[in-house]
Amino acid sequence: MDRLKGKVGVITGGSSGIGLATAEKFIAQGAVAVSADLNPAANSAVDFVKTDVTNADSLQAMVETVVKKYGKIDILVANAGVAEEKAPVAELNVDNWNKVINIDLTGVVLTNKFVVAQMVKQGSGSVINMSSILGVVGGPKSQAYSAAKAGVANYTKSQAITYATSGIRFNAIAPGYVATPLLKTLPKDVTDGMVSKMPIGRLAQPEEIANVIAFVASDEASFVVGSLINVDGGYTAQ
Repeated sequence: MDRLKGKVGVITGGSSGIGLATAEKFIAQGAVAVSADLNPAANSAVDFVKTDVTNADSLQAMVETVVKKYGKIDILVANAGVAEEKAPVAELNVDNWNKVINIDLTGVVLTNKFVVAQMVKQGSGSVINMSSILGVVGGPKSQAYSAAKAGVANYTKSQAITYATSGIRFNAIAPGYVATPLLKTLPKDVTDGMVSKMPIGRLAQPEEIANVIAFVASDEASFVVGSLINVDGGYTAQ
């Protein structure tokens, strides 16, 4: 299927997990996919530009590199993120809080800043910011990640309104628990608890989320603007 034929997509955190699955899905649907990440994906044909989403100079250089090579950026998937150290707020690790907010929230906004500036010049574009089920419902012992992902969701709605007449679409996608390298950093009892909340009886696969992202990024979904799209496998809050 050539749903994204001729499009140029930038995916932050595009070298693993949902990001890599999305980049590969974009290529399969006829697009150019650029992974904007700190490290390239192993054994992957996805184009790569080394990028630090917390660094404005790095993001500006990434945009300039992509535009110089391909002439435009049609799609942004702001996906880069890190996990938090889970604990009650009374035991909050302030350094970890700052790291997670800096990458998972501020990193999304900074990435939008530089890519959207390019889209404004073009008069078109599709921005997809990655939220999370924890940006929609509560989760035990979650502080920074929940705050960041809720912030991404509401920030995205605000930008959709701001750019509504510009030809630039903004949407946020909130996956449930997905089998990514990020989850491997968490204790087994935590991931087991995640599975127990998924009525489908398993974690989602990155490719399943990538299918949704590819559709929302396409011209077929031009009517989808300013939405928070839950892809949660029937997640049940407890």
